[in-house]
Amino acid sequence: MNEQDLRRLLTVSVEDVLPSQPATAGWERARRTRRTRRAAGVVALAVLLVGGGTVAALRPPSDPAPPVGPTVTPTADPTHAGPVQKPPAELTFPPDPLARLGDPATVPLSERPVQRALALFQPLDEEYHANGPVRVLGDDRVVRSLDVVTLAPTRDASGNEAPALKPGVLSPDGRSAAFAQTKELIMIDLTTAAVRRIPLDGYLEQVVWAHDRVLVGGDDRTYAVDRVTGAASTIDVSTWELIAPDPAAGREAPLIDMYGEGTGLKLRSRTAREAELRSEQPVNASALPSPYQVNEFYGRGWLHGERLARAAWITSSEIDGAEGAAVLDARTGAVLHVLDLGRDRAKGCCDVLGWDNKGAVLLRLEPAALARWHPETGEITGIIRDLRGVIALAG
Repeated sequence: MNEQDLRRLLTVSVEDVLPSQPATAGWERARRTRRTRRAAGVVALAVLLVGGGTVAALRPPSDPAPPVGPTVTPTADPTHAGPVQKPPAELTFPPDPLARLGDPATVPLSERPVQRALALFQPLDEEYHANGPVRVLGDDRVVRSLDVVTLAPTRDASGNEAPALKPGVLSPDGRSAAFAQTKELIMIDLTTAAVRRIPLDGYLEQVVWAHDRVLVGGDDRTYAVDRVTGAASTIDVSTWELIAPDPAAGREAPLIDMYGEGTGLKLRSRTAREAELRSEQPVNASALPSPYQVNEFYGRGWLHGERLARAAWITSSEIDGAEGAAVLDARTGAVLHVLDLGRDRAKGCCDVLGWDNKGAVLLRLEPAALARWHPETGEITGIIRDLRGVIALAG
């Protein structure tokens, strides 16, 4: 057994023994159906190795492959922080409109639709089941309840369930929401409270807004649905690995997805309409100080101009498998910034939920339900204090 096999076994065993974040566990569970599972006896060995601290650190390739396609020379952006950053011991919470998301709803959406929603929130109980209606926070700072539809949990072919509200269901303009359901897509015009149901086949779980279309899919298929007409066709891309496009980019901007782990991490560029593969290049972490590396990404990734942000498990100065988040150059695959969140956090704790309009990354950062990270300066502040549930933000 080589070091790469041992690290993979270790990752699987920890996920099975400590699924402390059910949302991420559900995300990874669907991905693991496409992986080879190992014998249960080896799991016990891997857990034992965790206790002894014997974990092999991944190393970058000595001569990374050049980017696919035309060579692009990155411009030097002004920065005041190094490539590896850490959060402060305690977060400050400046006033922020999104903080109202923790307030109870005061009016149903059907009685008072929004002009634009800032965020959606699904309260959850301790068993990760929906605990009350979805909240809709409007740009008028009024919290509404989503009363025009009853959402069922999403599920896969094995019966695993997850809340219907996930990061990415709210359109970037905050005017619509799209929810994957088994055999259908539910689209809601939040400005009128009108509901459309679009029949589709299969177990549908993930939604990505891609300009004039909604991409919705599960383990074995993805549909591209016209957001105006509702016309649907299949498209060859996985909604689990697809990076949410920048809403400011044009409708012909390429689709980006990611796959792999360790030194095999790759960025792929696809055509906007048909998702045909255009180019592929390795994720390059050579700018990070040793021993820092990105092991694997999880959750939804998000584009903002030429930058890409996504939650990750990393090799840090303390441990292989620390929680983190990374910002990459989407043109070259270079890792520009890593947020080292340490070893004393729940596995899969810190999904990235998008960007704000000033170039800050929005992410879960326990005990904060939502925090703001400025990769260029290293500043990190809280937005919403501890709040049990799932948040979806507008672009």
